[in-house]
Amino acid sequence: MPLLARMLAAPLVIDIRRGAIAGLGSLLAQHNIAPDGRLAVVVGPGQGDAIVPSLHVEAEVFRIADGSYGGAVELGAKLRAGDYAAVAGVGGGKTIDVTKFAALHAGLPMVSVATSLSHDGIASPVSTLEHPNGRGSYGVMSPVAVVVDLDRVRAAPGHLATAGVGDAVSNLSAIADWELSAADTGERVDGLAAAMARTAAQAVLLQPGPERTDEFLTVLAEALIMSGMAMAVAGSSRPASGGDHEIMHAINQLYPGTASHGELAGLGALFCAHLREDKEQFAAISSCLMRHELPRIPQDVGLTQEQFARAVGHAPATRPERYTILERLAMTEPEVSKRVDEYVRAIAG
Repeated sequence: MPLLARMLAAPLVIDIRRGAIAGLGSLLAQHNIAPDGRLAVVVGPGQGDAIVPSLHVEAEVFRIADGSYGGAVELGAKLRAGDYAAVAGVGGGKTIDVTKFAALHAGLPMVSVATSLSHDGIASPVSTLEHPNGRGSYGVMSPVAVVVDLDRVRAAPGHLATAGVGDAVSNLSAIADWELSAADTGERVDGLAAAMARTAAQAVLLQPGPERTDEFLTVLAEALIMSGMAMAVAGSSRPASGGDHEIMHAINQLYPGTASHGELAGLGALFCAHLREDKEQFAAISSCLMRHELPRIPQDVGLTQEQFARAVGHAPATRPERYTILERLAMTEPEVSKRVDEYVRAIAG
């Protein structure tokens, strides 16, 4: 009998609204995620501690100091040693990424409770963790539930609350790179994953804002969740990570602490659109980033043009198995510097 369908990894429940965190306990019970068992709650150094009393659920709280690989391994061991039915990561991207990784190693279902919309990790099967040589991406299980409390998102620091705009629209660059690889190397493009990632990007790109309204935050949250699901469908980060993320990873390796994941992904996507000479995509992404006051030039993230050019040159080494516009052009150092200068002038012009 021919295979007529495929199973998709998706959260059992998605709850995006004001005050959503207060309903966590009933959500876990209604969907049999942790109806009678013990719940572990992981919080970071940001809003986490202040949020725990609002959860209205009995749980053991674990506090993490950072988004490190070592911290995630240590947390996984603690969770494995306990008698827990599930674990909830409450906070921003670092807290959720650490919790996803720890949940995998403890064999527990994980609930993502996002207090900011800084990147698509809130629902993706990938954890980005820090280690002594920079940051690495690790395959994990997708969350079984995603909760986004719009009130808490508004309370997040300004640039973190909606920096995921840059990550969402970078899907357009990632898909363009995927299609480029299909043409040049024969790599297979998963049409469903590409459609989901593209739809997520377009939803944010065409949403006029303003960015702190319930309508915009809901669209952004849904887009980031759909982007994470696209990666689960593809079995890799390919539909949401191309040359744009290679540049992001290179900046994080060479100049750690410059900006958030979403901010750097948006900047990388805009530069890659320039390299592909896709004027329509370049204009659309540039307009969106400008509308939401996100970085568009190296100086916006505290880098000189020379530093950014160095990061672009280093970018292919961060994902040696991935083919993007950077690999196709294979630019020399002088060529990279020239294209960066042209890019900055194009933004200014």
